[in-house]
Amino acid sequence: MTYNIDEKGYYGEFGGAFIPEMLYPNVEELRQNYLKVMAEPEFQEEFNALLKDYVGRPSPLYFAKRLSEKYHTKIYLKREDLNHTGAHKINNTIGQILMAKRLGKHRIIAETGAGQHGVATATVCALMGLECIVYMGEIDIARQAPNVARMKMLGAKVLPALSGSRTLKDATNEAIRDWINNPVDTHYIIGSVVGPHPYPDMVARFQAIVSEEIQWQLKEKEGTSKPDYVVACVGGGSNAAGAFYHFLEDKDVKLIAVEAAGKGVHSGESAATSVLGKEGIIHGSKTLLMQTQDGQITEPYSISAGLDYPGVGPMHAHLYTSGRAEFIAITDDDAMTSGLELCKMEGIIPAIESSHALAVLQHKKFPPDAIVVVSLSGRGDKDLETYIKHFKL
Repeated sequence: MTYNIDEKGYYGEFGGAFIPEMLYPNVEELRQNYLKVMAEPEFQEEFNALLKDYVGRPSPLYFAKRLSEKYHTKIYLKREDLNHTGAHKINNTIGQILMAKRLGKHRIIAETGAGQHGVATATVCALMGLECIVYMGEIDIARQAPNVARMKMLGAKVLPALSGSRTLKDATNEAIRDWINNPVDTHYIIGSVVGPHPYPDMVARFQAIVSEEIQWQLKEKEGTSKPDYVVACVGGGSNAAGAFYHFLEDKDVKLIAVEAAGKGVHSGESAATSVLGKEGIIHGSKTLLMQTQDGQITEPYSISAGLDYPGVGPMHAHLYTSGRAEFIAITDDDAMTSGLELCKMEGIIPAIESSHALAVLQHKKFPPDAIVVVSLSGRGDKDLETYIKHFKL
C-alpha cells in the first residue's frame, strides 16, 4: 500500500475531482501542467530563492529542553511560526503564485479561516503585483481582526461569507462560486490539502519543504534523519501533510494527526472528522466529512479558527482509514492549557491550532529516548484575544 497520490488523483479511495463542468477547464489546465512546471529548473530556482530570502527558511528545529524534561522524552519543535507572515501557509502561496504566473493568470482568489492563509496569499500577491480577493467567514472576520487588517494593508479585498456557519467551509464555497464566474483570468490559491485533484497533491508538495528540512536538521542534531514520531494538527491538513510528506512510506516513523474535539467529540460542538466523519464529497474531492444521515454537512466547531473544517484532506482520510497515522482529538480546554504551557516553559506563544498538537503530550506517553517532532505551524499573535478571554488574563 502506498500513502502517496496515484496517477488518477486518489489516495487509496479518497480524492479525485468532483467539479461542475464550468470549472473543468481550469482544473484540467492545472492538472496537466503542475508537475511539469514544478520540475522546471527556473521554477525550482525562483521558489527556493524566495523561500530562503523572503520567507526566511530553513525554519529552525528547536529542542524544547524544559518541555522535554517535563514529559520525559525528546521534544523538537519545527518552528514554522518563525516564517514570514507567521505560519507554514506562505510555503504554499509562494509556490502557487509562481504557478499562476506561469499559467498566465493575473487575478488571485483565496479562502481563509484563521486568516493565516489569507495573509500569506495577500503577501505574495503584493510581492508579484497581482489582484487579490480573499473570502472569509463573517464569524472568522470578527475573531481574527488583526489578520483582516493585515490583508487589507497588503492590498487585498476581504469579502465576508454570510451563509451557513459563516466560517471556513462557507468561505471556500464563495471562492469556488467566484472561480466558476471568472474561469479565464483567475487562479484559486487553495490553502490546504483539500479540493479537487491536483490541489491536495500540489499543496502537499509545496509544504513538503517542512519534512525535507526536518530530515537534515535531525541528522545534524541527533545523528539520524528519522524522528520516532511526527505530530501535527489537522484541519484540512496542509501543515501535517508537509510535516509527514517525506516519512509517509517509512513505517518506522509514527505519524500523529491531531484534530479539534471542540467542547468534546460527541458534544455536538466538535471538528473531529476522523471519529465523526463518513465518506462524502466536499469542495471537489471524496473524503471523510461530518454529515447528517441524509448527507447534509454538519457545522464544525473549534475554538481555533483554522481547525473548524467539517472534513479532512483526502491524504489524511487515507492515512486514517489505512491506520498509517494515529488520529487524536483534543478539546478546546486542553489545547488552550498546552498553549499557555509552551508560553511559560519555552517563551513561545503558539497559534491555537499548534496548541492542539502540543496537547498530545498530555494524552500520550512517549518513550524516554523517543524523538518527537511537533509541527509548530503558526504563532499566536492572531489568537491573543482568544487567549486573553479564555484565561481572563
